[in-house]
Amino acid sequence: MAQLPGAVQPIKEDDAAIARAIEEAHLPSLMAAIAHLTGELPDADIKPVYDFFGDGQGGLSDEQRERVKKKALAAISKYRDSGKLAAPLSQSTIRKLMNFVAGAEIPEHYVPFLMEELALEGTDAKAAFTGEGIPEADKKKFHVLIVGAGMSGILAAIRLKQAGISFTIIDKNKDVGGTWHVNTYPGCRVDNPNHLYSYSFEPNHDWPQHYSTQPVLNSYFQRVAEKYGIRKLVRTETGLEEAVYDEARAMWKARLSHNGKTETIEANAIITAVGQLNRPKYPDIKGRETFKGKSFHSAEWDHSVDLKGKRVAVIGTGASAFQFVPATAPDVKEMFVFQRTAPWLGPTPNYHDNVGEGMKWLLKHVPYYGKWYRFWLFWMLTDGIYEFVKADPDWRERKDSVSPMNDMLRDMLTQAMSAQMADRPDLVKAVIPTYPPGGKRSVRDNGVWIGALRRDNVHLVTDAIAEINATGLKTKDGKQYDVDVIIYGTGFQASHFLEPMTFKGRGGIDLHKMWNGEARAYLGITVPNFPNLFVMYGPNTNIVVNGSIIFFSECEMRYIMGCIEMLLKNRRAAMEPKKDVHDAFNAKIDAGNLLMAWGAPQVSSWYKNEKGRVTQNWPFPLVDYWQVTRAPNPADFVFQDNVALKGAAE
Repeated sequence: MAQLPGAVQPIKEDDAAIARAIEEAHLPSLMAAIAHLTGELPDADIKPVYDFFGDGQGGLSDEQRERVKKKALAAISKYRDSGKLAAPLSQSTIRKLMNFVAGAEIPEHYVPFLMEELALEGTDAKAAFTGEGIPEADKKKFHVLIVGAGMSGILAAIRLKQAGISFTIIDKNKDVGGTWHVNTYPGCRVDNPNHLYSYSFEPNHDWPQHYSTQPVLNSYFQRVAEKYGIRKLVRTETGLEEAVYDEARAMWKARLSHNGKTETIEANAIITAVGQLNRPKYPDIKGRETFKGKSFHSAEWDHSVDLKGKRVAVIGTGASAFQFVPATAPDVKEMFVFQRTAPWLGPTPNYHDNVGEGMKWLLKHVPYYGKWYRFWLFWMLTDGIYEFVKADPDWRERKDSVSPMNDMLRDMLTQAMSAQMADRPDLVKAVIPTYPPGGKRSVRDNGVWIGALRRDNVHLVTDAIAEINATGLKTKDGKQYDVDVIIYGTGFQASHFLEPMTFKGRGGIDLHKMWNGEARAYLGITVPNFPNLFVMYGPNTNIVVNGSIIFFSECEMRYIMGCIEMLLKNRRAAMEPKKDVHDAFNAKIDAGNLLMAWGAPQVSSWYKNEKGRVTQNWPFPLVDYWQVTRAPNPADFVFQDNVALKGAAE
């Protein structure tokens, strides 16, 4: 396995500087790191507890915190002076430290999964391609087309390059970065902690904020693409129009378009890395085209439009509006926010906070601190509030919750939100959702959303829009709202996977006609009748309350590399999942989603397609996806022989 980069830097600072840095530490992670320096476990009376909505310090008392800081200072200073670590910790000790940092007893079946993520030995475990027994000529001859150069596409290219597999990578945009290159609306930022929202093999200890903004994230992915020699290989402003499988030759013929011209290339396999949230969705409102002012979708922000002093209508209160409304409200003359359904707000006080210089110093200089801190973030989101969004089929108490634990979460969130509007009962009624927490995408809350809605120049409108006309919008109660600008924060065509591209598989089967609005794939990755077509961020691989989508992409790409390695080792040309295997998997997925808050019949969201099926989400714990994607099972697939290779071998 490949060695991870990011060795710690030598410590030159004096004790006073180290002490200042320690003041910004995540103490449970720091205590685990100190165990590597001293060989000693934390004091027996210090036992952090799991608290999803706590301050992250595990509920330690003031006395315990001071004791930990004193011990950490002594250990780091000694390490500075000697440059030596204690003897490597035993597996049993590491296991105890995992429970310690997690603040809970970690179930045994999670341990291998979490050990891989912790990666104490500095190995890149998800780079699983060995290449053993495969001639270099066969690897170079096998060619892959990667469609998309965002987070998943860059990852795919890195893994293929590491394995010596040839590839072509294309992207319809002018540069790499995907959603973080395209979405440039004011306030755009990630909703996962950045020290977790990064490639496991490319940690970044210089994130300026805990939840970084779009320019910072775009820069990170471009920098990684540059480092691994991918950026220069991307054919930008190039799209895939159609891919047709030639069964006789076991090759895909792909028609590409660039600047109005088309060309056809051939590939043994195609990896689509186009995401789910890449095609803006406009609302079906009468008269939308008649508006005489400026209008645009948040995903296609028109920076030529100056909002200062303007009357602005915002349609939608989803994740994008939640970010750009507070960022633009102070500048506008008047803003009308049209809400169909309110989002649940998850308390995140540090959502806009900078990462302190002391924290950055610890990540860079204290051995293993960065690994344990990422581990803590990972565990907090691994199952985080997963159990709180599971449905109890026998629950009948309320329609805005789906289980006793979900109702507890509803009550906690309601109290946190209501506290911000104690003097505004009108807002409380409008802002508190009437559906179960987890039913739709929740958003990170540090007070700025409700703060924006409380502004004198911002008006929350909950009456349904009847029409858009030349001067603005009219609601169904007959009220007219004249505005200068309309901004659509209305999401994406998430259920329309891989559109508008055309894929024709064995026998000329059209993928979209076969799906008929019901996109399905085995493990979200492979599809019957479409040999060597691998989908990243495919059907039912979205996550709602647990984990980072980068984790899913790394699992998917390891699985795809396992498929390619299996083909080359066995001198097979192509593979596709057996239909019964595919169907059984999807039946399990559907059953699982019905037992989650987002699958509740009273909930409608972008997680569901037009027919009401949840096409987006993975309904099980992260460890389950990790387990099923560690390596492909040959028994799950139908293979096509590679006549040319077999003949050469003979």
